[in-house]
Amino acid sequence: MNQDKVILRIKKYLKDYFKDEATGHDWWHSERVWKLSKEIAKKEGGNLFIVELAALLHDVDDWKFNKNNLNKVKSLLNRLKVNKDIIDKVCYIIDNISFKAAGLKDNIKTKEGKIVQDADRLDAIGAIGIARVFAYGGFINRSIYNPNIKPKLYKSFNAYKYAKSSSINHFYEKVLLLKNRLNTKTAKKIAENRHEFVKNYLKQFLKEWNGL
Repeated sequence: MNQDKVILRIKKYLKDYFKDEATGHDWWHSERVWKLSKEIAKKEGGNLFIVELAALLHDVDDWKFNKNNLNKVKSLLNRLKVNKDIIDKVCYIIDNISFKAAGLKDNIKTKEGKIVQDADRLDAIGAIGIARVFAYGGFINRSIYNPNIKPKLYKSFNAYKYAKSSSINHFYEKVLLLKNRLNTKTAKKIAENRHEFVKNYLKQFLKEWNGL
């Protein structure tokens, strides 16, 4: 198994798989998470091949768009003749990477999983993170803002998944919580400026909403 060739094949697959994606979970998101994961892994350690595979493939079977049974990921990695032990470790990361409610603890245990989770969460914070919130909000017909609907810190995945909320509320229900749910020192440092950028954006948004 030539690892570099596997990565190249996966990148080609993803560019085609996500060619019509417009929710912020596109090829470019996968590429950013992949690049960030590699940078974090340089400082934090871990098996780089597992990190790269999980980072690239983490949204292929995402629960927001699929049944999250990991069939596509497993099928692809098997076709590329990736070792079963590596496939299992990659699938474990993908299955546990997502934020599923403020009241639910993160279950990811491996170093590689923590790195990829951090990279994915960093892409939800900051300028690009803001753009992705509104892209996804439009996709699911979520309003930009409704001051009559207050943000909630959901305790269960189903409550979070099926909540009737707004895109602005999503910042309080998820995005602003991510800085304190990162795993690695490297990611926490990167998150500081991004987190402040989001806070300042929300202040400006609410100011303009109120006609100021």
